[in-house]
Amino acid sequence: MQSGATRRGFIASAGAAGVAALAGCMGGTNSGSGSESGSESQGATTGSANQQTEITILLTPENPTEVKKDYMPMKKYLEDQISDLKVNYRVPLDYSAILPALKSEQAEMGMDDITLIAASDKMDVMGTAVTGGTAFYYSMMMKKPGNDISTPADVEGKTMAFADPLSTSGSIYALYELKNAGLEIGEAPGSDEGADFQGSWSNHKAAIEQLINDKADACTTWGGNGVPYVPKGDLPSEVKEKSAYVDEAGSKSPELDVFLWSEPIPKQPFYTRKTWDDPMRDTIKKTLHEATDSKMEQYKGDDYDGALPFTTLQDTTMDDYQPIIKRVNELGIDLTQDE
Repeated sequence: MQSGATRRGFIASAGAAGVAALAGCMGGTNSGSGSESGSESQGATTGSANQQTEITILLTPENPTEVKKDYMPMKKYLEDQISDLKVNYRVPLDYSAILPALKSEQAEMGMDDITLIAASDKMDVMGTAVTGGTAFYYSMMMKKPGNDISTPADVEGKTMAFADPLSTSGSIYALYELKNAGLEIGEAPGSDEGADFQGSWSNHKAAIEQLINDKADACTTWGGNGVPYVPKGDLPSEVKEKSAYVDEAGSKSPELDVFLWSEPIPKQPFYTRKTWDDPMRDTIKKTLHEATDSKMEQYKGDDYDGALPFTTLQDTTMDDYQPIIKRVNELGIDLTQDE
């Protein structure tokens, strides 16, 4: 069984350790990784020579090199459209590191729903990300063909690979379905103590690799990671209508089966901490809303592979994220954090 923080006080348990996790992220150069160059960036700064504003945006916790590359077109777009702006990307080790980093003003912006839900009174929402014309994505519960799992209830006694414990698509939605199927989820997410299954938590890429390499009987991940392993003909009609990754279906091997698709989930919100009081905040918001598919394509570069994770923002409110809040509450995950 995997040990770790229990469901109650999950983010609260991060505390200073969460900030340390952010400080320990991979560095790099602006031309290559999109992260800060030189010394560690500690939030927004303004240069005296040309009044350049330097901000830090926290990306979602995945492989730092890959996720920075995914969002490089957005960085280039912002810096090109806003002449006095420099954008630094940083990748937390896990979701529990994001809120402490924002509260300690190590960063100005984030783009995940869990942190926004945990501290909606401390954040200003800019909008929901749109990719390929849609503001929705899917959580997938996957298995290998021939595996006898056909419903969440069949995961009992099996091994299941999850992404980050606080990942909406890679943990929370799947645990909700397992619980609804009558399985005891024990201390999940983060620990399988007391659960009717063996679970491990890592990241989206690692979760699907565990399934492929027979280290797990099933896994859960998000559509952008899982759809390429699913034949296009196996995609439900609703998924074909609302997923931005339909064109990538069947592009990777081995072929995998999906035994449960989630309902459409609102894509990640972009938000800023309220304590960042700078006119640049409104300029960035306006510029992101003015982005389009065609504009973002110009910043991809010849070596860019796959679908863009961001093409524009659309207006959103906390009401759009009620389905996620419902699942967090049903699972007993306490996202509060002591001041």
